[in-house]
Amino acid sequence: FQAEQRSRMTTPQPRLAVAVKGWPRLSETFIAQELVALERAGVDFAIWSLRHPTDEKTHPLHDQLRAPVHYLPEYLHQEPMRVLRSVLAAIPRRGFWRTLRQFLRDLARDKTRNRVRRFGQACVMARELPGGTEAIYAHFLHTPSSVARYTAMLRGVPWAFSAHAKDIWTSPEWELREKLDDATDGAAFGATCTAFGTDHLNDLAATTPVDLVYHGLDLSRFPAPPERVERAQSDPFALLSVGRLVEKKGFDRLIDALAQLPADIDWHWTHIGGGTLRDEMRARADTLGISARITWRGACDQPEVIAAMRAADIFVLPSRIAADGDRDGLPNVLMEAASQKLAILSTPVSAIPEFIHTGVHGILCDDDPAVLAREMARLATTPALGIALANAAHARLHSDFTMQPGIDHLAQRLRAVMA
Repeated sequence: FQAEQRSRMTTPQPRLAVAVKGWPRLSETFIAQELVALERAGVDFAIWSLRHPTDEKTHPLHDQLRAPVHYLPEYLHQEPMRVLRSVLAAIPRRGFWRTLRQFLRDLARDKTRNRVRRFGQACVMARELPGGTEAIYAHFLHTPSSVARYTAMLRGVPWAFSAHAKDIWTSPEWELREKLDDATDGAAFGATCTAFGTDHLNDLAATTPVDLVYHGLDLSRFPAPPERVERAQSDPFALLSVGRLVEKKGFDRLIDALAQLPADIDWHWTHIGGGTLRDEMRARADTLGISARITWRGACDQPEVIAAMRAADIFVLPSRIAADGDRDGLPNVLMEAASQKLAILSTPVSAIPEFIHTGVHGILCDDDPAVLAREMARLATTPALGIALANAAHARLHSDFTMQPGIDHLAQRLRAVMA
């Protein structure tokens, strides 16, 4: 740490601190894409990560980022002296007692170790941030924004956030309202990647404006799509899904649907992604007797994902609302599939219809296994339909969902906050 401090004294320090849950993460390509683009747009920042990486692979995007990365104590007991020094250093700060009162109010409503960890991490971040830091920007409105908010109160700088999906729909309303109100040290501005989420947060906001900023895709990173031709019905029907094996992705119902496909369809499903339900999903496939038709590839980097999309006939993502309210926003993998002219079958959950108009750019249907099986069989037996839908989605991606407009807007917002 002392060597790092000496280095800071001799090199220019970023004006913006970006708080993230973990860096790098395979499942958060959209964050990596945004940060690389902001850096190229001239926004000078450092990353402050609440957790250390756990993925064995990284995307090529991660290697393109030049910003310095700092890791906060993932658990306070792992670095007790670093935390203690930071808490003691926070006490003389003008904002300490106000921050402490806010933390204690939050703790009274959320009596968890995670809440205590947020305050401890904020004290560390407040102590170690360079003196020239003018603002903090957090990805996700739950834990990273709590750390950003406490740190901003301690340092007397503004903060902003980008919200996505789980953080919007599983955070308690009292916390969202306070983070969206400058009377309670709320954010200077917020952004979220769906109109659905934007409307919800603006309904809760007292003073904080929340902007719609689609992630879009940096199409320069993707190869030109393959020339899709009608598949002969005697050829194998290749289905692909990319997503974590968690409840909101709906893969349990997809597995049930695959078991209901007509016997005369020679199908094979490939799944890419990790997730806590991995063993449960594999056991489900075993029970239904379809394991031989499934390839579980686990976590893959983006070039591997794109190669799999180019080899598939349809992309299936049966998203749904989980029991705790968690749900997808607008999954970037749908846009990635469209970039490769891969036909899309999904569900009308959350913001997915903002990109896919059913019957035009893809098929959105109920996640009932029988309905999913019927639509998969329709795409298998009418390959021309899949090609037409994929071509329309590809055109929509290029016309309305490219990355740069959102980056330009976000960079302008961040510069204004730093000013």
